[in-house]
Amino acid sequence: MRSTACFAVAALALAGCSMMGPPSTGENVFSITSSAFKDGAMLEKKNAGNNPKNPNCIGENVSPPLTFSNPPAGTKSYALVMVDPEGRAGLGVNHWVAYGIPVSVTGFAEGEVSQLGDKYVGGKGTNGFSNYQGPCTPPATGLHHYTFTLIATDLDPKELPAGLTREELLPKLQGHTKGAAGLVGLFGRKP
Repeated sequence: MRSTACFAVAALALAGCSMMGPPSTGENVFSITSSAFKDGAMLEKKNAGNNPKNPNCIGENVSPPLTFSNPPAGTKSYALVMVDPEGRAGLGVNHWVAYGIPVSVTGFAEGEVSQLGDKYVGGKGTNGFSNYQGPCTPPATGLHHYTFTLIATDLDPKELPAGLTREELLPKLQGHTKGAAGLVGLFGRKP
């Protein structure tokens, strides 16, 4: 009797798992994409940073094109952060902090956010910049995962002041988020 009950429980658990299926990637899912790279693929060298004060910045700091689609109901603005979790030996680097992006904005063209613009409020990245700063990956540290996280909010685009760090921004979004979407670009250098 006990083995029959265990079998029944196991069968129900397996049935539940099979009904879950893979995550939805349908047309109506909130998403951030790029025509320059697929999620989990390599960024181009031109997307890397070009800060002359940092010898690890070997690119042109050209921001990749980004497209936003299917915002959740009630979205008034977006916040967008680009983080390298492996940067600074695991302490992370905030490469770009932007918010106050009106829901009417459906993305950014290539190079558009390499400088400040009127489509977003510039926050402050780890290195003090308010615009996109591409990867400055040190050699021989493997592939780093440059994570773009797009956060839908119910905040008015002019609600928050300029210059917030990621650590200052996230608590201000508490209770105002409608959903999030992510995109990961890889970058690394040989020794």
